[in-house]
Amino acid sequence: MKKNIKWLLLVSLTFMAACNSDDDNNTVEEVPVTPGSAVFTKYVALGDSFAAGYSDNALFKKGQEGAYTNILAQQFVAAGGGTFATPFMNDNLGGLLLGGNVVAATRLYFNGQAPVNVAGKPTTEVTAHLTGPFNNLGVPGAKSFHLVAPGYGNVAGVATGAANPYFARFASTPTTTVLADAATQAPTFFSLFIGGNDVLSYAISGGAGKDQKGNLNPATYGPNDITDPTVFANIYSTLATTLTANGAKGVVANLPYITALPYFTTVPYNPVPLSAALATQLNTGYALYNGGLQQMVANKLLSADEAARRTINFKAGNNAVVVVDSYLTNLSAYGLPSYRQATKDDLVILSARTFIGTAVGGDPTKVNGLSVPLADNWVLTKEEVAEVKAATDAYNVTIDAVAKEKGLAFVDTRALLTQLASGGYRFGNYTMSSTYVTGGAFSLDGIHPSGRGYGLIANIFVDAINAKYGSTLRHVDLALYPIQYPASL
Repeated sequence: MKKNIKWLLLVSLTFMAACNSDDDNNTVEEVPVTPGSAVFTKYVALGDSFAAGYSDNALFKKGQEGAYTNILAQQFVAAGGGTFATPFMNDNLGGLLLGGNVVAATRLYFNGQAPVNVAGKPTTEVTAHLTGPFNNLGVPGAKSFHLVAPGYGNVAGVATGAANPYFARFASTPTTTVLADAATQAPTFFSLFIGGNDVLSYAISGGAGKDQKGNLNPATYGPNDITDPTVFANIYSTLATTLTANGAKGVVANLPYITALPYFTTVPYNPVPLSAALATQLNTGYALYNGGLQQMVANKLLSADEAARRTINFKAGNNAVVVVDSYLTNLSAYGLPSYRQATKDDLVILSARTFIGTAVGGDPTKVNGLSVPLADNWVLTKEEVAEVKAATDAYNVTIDAVAKEKGLAFVDTRALLTQLASGGYRFGNYTMSSTYVTGGAFSLDGIHPSGRGYGLIANIFVDAINAKYGSTLRHVDLALYPIQYPASL
């Protein structure tokens, strides 16, 4: 069965280099670079893994150098920008050690057939503290409320999950906050791109967490929960108010929908090709389940519509996987599990591509996704997708309102990533898209940008800053940024 979906394991990649930059061939007189009404002398960046330059499922030095924040700082130099200190990792392997033990794996690279981890052991030790201050305060894994949480950088709490290993490396003190470490530097300009993880951990886990809407105490949240929109709004307002208290100007960015990320769109809901004989065999296996559903309808314990939605039916050709759906009526008291086949409204996560079609314990009659339904963590159901979208929309309303209230430049990353997922972004003779591996915009983890993707994000930040403050910062040439990093750097 695994061979039947081998195409999901990816096709070999031809590394592509764009022949053209995003500048046209017409000779135009260059406009001198000026700051406008912005002051770039002391630039501080706050955010999560995007701000840090996380890519290919790891943080590593080359990726950090290509972070949109670092690119912006380089563009600011011509307009009076100063130094931009980054808490660099020790190597280009990525990954982390805690007390000598590996707690985060090395980065991914494409070996011609599939993404695999770079060989070697990480050398970056969490307990080896770096001395700041650091301008780049992007912290992989950070949610909005983490930026104001004392002790988020306390190395003693890393092992229990109470603290963040990346922030623990460079926090000024064990009890400080990310926001405090930014404010004490008295920035003249800042960027703020935060909130993605407030829904992303829930989505990546297949909705294993809880939507905490109505719960205003983030101290009670689990690691995969969705942050309450009011909590987000209060935190975001605090961040912006603190950062602008001394007259600093800045740029903020809204959040994309998860449906723009290849992590959620690469594996189709119906990836399994079956012969007529195998389809019949599977249908025989589910006959008792289907019959039980009809009995529940007859006894008025289940609606006919839900019974139809839950009925398992395979046919010759491509078939939808079978999933466990906790949103279905609980019939466990009657011996019936909550099974159904996936639909186009469900999102099968990227990591399922190597799991669907595998045999449980080597038993060919127990095939994951077919005779053995996929557990909830492999699929984001239609209802869970709606929960994530509702929270994202609420966060974006806050971000837009705060940008207007504080007079900040505003970047619409939601629009850009939607464009990448629906037609692509063209520059020169090259089109970037969100297509996994070959699209050029995303790295191999399917969530974080590639080097070129970060360059594109930096360019739209430049556009927003120029539009708001009258500066004349320049774009970077996207052709100079890689779409993938090789095994050796």
